[in-house]
Amino acid sequence: MVLLVATPSILLPVTPADTTQIVALVGLIAGIFTFVEYRAAYPSLVEFRDAPPFNRIRFLALFMTVFMLAVICRGKVAPTTLTMFFEAIGARIADVIDFPYSPVRLMVLMLPEDASGALVGSVRTAAGLSYLVSILSLGVFVLVMRFQRWPRQVGGFNVWTNMPTFDPTAGGDVVERLSRDSQINLILGFLLPFVIPAFVKLASNLFDPISLADPHTLIWTMTAWAFLPSSLLMRGIAIHRVAQMICEKRRRDYAASQEEWEPASA
Repeated sequence: MVLLVATPSILLPVTPADTTQIVALVGLIAGIFTFVEYRAAYPSLVEFRDAPPFNRIRFLALFMTVFMLAVICRGKVAPTTLTMFFEAIGARIADVIDFPYSPVRLMVLMLPEDASGALVGSVRTAAGLSYLVSILSLGVFVLVMRFQRWPRQVGGFNVWTNMPTFDPTAGGDVVERLSRDSQINLILGFLLPFVIPAFVKLASNLFDPISLADPHTLIWTMTAWAFLPSSLLMRGIAIHRVAQMICEKRRRDYAASQEEWEPASA
């Protein structure tokens, strides 16, 4: 986590001293929080801690997005073969998915009317590359769940440690609540790439919009815009899988009880 937070400051050739101090503080807090969550017997926020590779896929997608965007931003000042390669991939993906009402088109329209052509190109490339990583991470998780029967755990799936924010005793049927939470996450994950640019565009009339000309702002804004929806979609799929597991367990228990109480034939 410390390396993830510090990656833009390490790769970008020019980083202000104040930014470096803030990055060091945030990285330290993130590292301590992650260490405590994974070492504690009962986590407080991190979900599916004992059900890999859910969090590993999300972390890898987040790290790859930050790393590639930081490399592209570095290429604006010190171009290399790697920076040009990532920029070419992002531009190509943006060309493919930049159609009317697409998330990438909405991110470009979010920019002010007086934005320079270089800024529009940078946002467009970053949006295309980050969106590609989010789609690939979601696809990888679906394949893992399909072919490796996620979550495969010895001794059963522990809802308490893997879903610390979910209270099974809050009332109502657990399966119905999990299914409802899954649907909410799936809907939000699908809508956020479209809603966020529209919200920022509308809110720009009330306050100064964020300046994507700054490399750090561009990297973290594009990362959050692409990562949060894919993370919600993955969470919705995972919760739906847990609900299915509970239903299957109930059916097995019911069938076993029926066989146990079935009268013996004469």
